[in-house]
Amino acid sequence: MKLDYIIVGQGISGTWLSYYLQKEGASFLVIDHHDPNAPSRLAAGIINPVTGRRHVSTWMIETLQPFAWEAYSQLGRELGVKGISQKNIIDFFPSAQMRESFVKRVEENGAYVSEMESPNQFLPHFNYEFGCGEITPVYTAHLENIIPAWRKKLVEEHLLREEKLDPGQLTLTSDRVVFKDVEARKIIFCDGALCSRNPWFQLLPFAPNKGEALFIDIPELPHDRIYKKGMMLVPMASPGQWWLGSAYEWDFKNAEPSEDFRIKSELLLQQWLKIPYTITGHIASIRPATLERRPFVGLHPVLPSIGILNGMGTKGCSLAPYFARELARHLLYREPLNPDADVRRFSRILSRNIS
Repeated sequence: MKLDYIIVGQGISGTWLSYYLQKEGASFLVIDHHDPNAPSRLAAGIINPVTGRRHVSTWMIETLQPFAWEAYSQLGRELGVKGISQKNIIDFFPSAQMRESFVKRVEENGAYVSEMESPNQFLPHFNYEFGCGEITPVYTAHLENIIPAWRKKLVEEHLLREEKLDPGQLTLTSDRVVFKDVEARKIIFCDGALCSRNPWFQLLPFAPNKGEALFIDIPELPHDRIYKKGMMLVPMASPGQWWLGSAYEWDFKNAEPSEDFRIKSELLLQQWLKIPYTITGHIASIRPATLERRPFVGLHPVLPSIGILNGMGTKGCSLAPYFARELARHLLYREPLNPDADVRRFSRILSRNIS
């Protein structure tokens, strides 16, 4: 079987790259070992325009956020599922100092943050004593709809092979890659944290971290907003179902859900919520974050038959569609990549272990 591309992984990056390559008429095969604990299945799908305690704007958000809205909306329409929705964040302040910091940020730059006109309106559902503010616009990409629906389409069109790909099984030349019975012009690794052990990309400054989340039924809580107090409480696509997370653990022993996270989360819920809830699930996964918080996009500087779309970290829902389209157009039309994301910024490092 001869193809243009092999795509390794059908998480958020592999989904979007295969989508844009198909839009351009390229031939490809996705190789993916279905992992129920993959980070794309852990993620709440939040596209938040601000980050950190000071609520500063995230990198490229003016470009990424509108692009993501259009991309998820379009893909959702094509698949017949809800792809994205706007649900702003209500940020409950944990202290008077944090409230003052938020108000100062509003005064300095209120592009994405604002004070609440009726800060007591959430008292029927939550305990809070220092008020709250609003972050807007905030989008939720419904990965729990998009990724399975796209996978179903790939399977129906015989464009997905469910198996693990061991890099040692590949035969490479400068313009060709062979995997078993498949010969392609290039192979693109979109396999998340696994890529940190890839022989051609393992020297990149990956910084994997462990995330955890609980699934919760809260039938009495209005489904039109995201709520934040230390952790995010995010409405899922099905009414009454919520996601609570997430942890950011940099020093971890395994990818299993931890009792410590569950205890801390339950304590938060007991102190915060005034209404009944039921915990229905607990998941954990390893995110493919990077030290410099920028993705890895493009072709290997020494072996141009190998490429990467990875390192999205906690911002994958906004980064993946934009950079997947950019990579697709780079592969097909040689359009330039954003230099802050282009993996060739690490050319010297990536050349070290190539004979």
